[in-house]
Amino acid sequence: MITVALAKGALLKDSAARFAAAGLDFSAALDKDNRQLMLPTPCGRARALLVRNGDVPTYVAYGQAQLGVVGYDVLREHQLPVAQLVDLGFGGCRMAVAVKASSGYERAADLPPHCRVASKFTHCAREYFDGLDLPVELVHLNGSVELGPITGMSEAIVDLVATGRTLRDNGLVAIEDLFHTTARLVGHPLSMRLDDGSLNAIVEAVRTASAAAGAAG
Repeated sequence: MITVALAKGALLKDSAARFAAAGLDFSAALDKDNRQLMLPTPCGRARALLVRNGDVPTYVAYGQAQLGVVGYDVLREHQLPVAQLVDLGFGGCRMAVAVKASSGYERAADLPPHCRVASKFTHCAREYFDGLDLPVELVHLNGSVELGPITGMSEAIVDLVATGRTLRDNGLVAIEDLFHTTARLVGHPLSMRLDDGSLNAIVEAVRTASAAAGAAG
């Protein structure tokens, strides 16, 4: 049986739609009353593991799932050995450096050396500031990173930005983008190499559905 790790939350609905195009019905995962974390398809051909977005590449890397859907931001942050198979095109946002709108900073390089930067994505942030040759002190937060500059704990943040409304509502502004992120279909490398064709058939169907969705959108 093929196991697919799906992220609970914002990516789930579009993920289920992509797999539906490949003949895998994971619609039960969308039922708001569902409490099961492992859901087989009605045909019994596959099953879904409903996990946190950040855990998807872990399940795939360790082989508990042959396929998974996860944001590119998570892949960049955790750097686990999974195969990136398809850019699914949904869940788009950007990883950005943001500061208080009143700070006067216009770009990341304007930040003072050794200032504090708060983020859930400390690996991505470290990689970026190292590239600028700007030493900073990274403060790891698990949520509401906007409070870093608001409370004075940090000079800046590195976080995902979609519409920018949360930043604006909290008096912050994005000054520089690190990269753009979308949902990606990933695979367990060994499973892909040993595939009898069943995994590749799903991957190609998902690829075709994603291309069609991109053309329509």
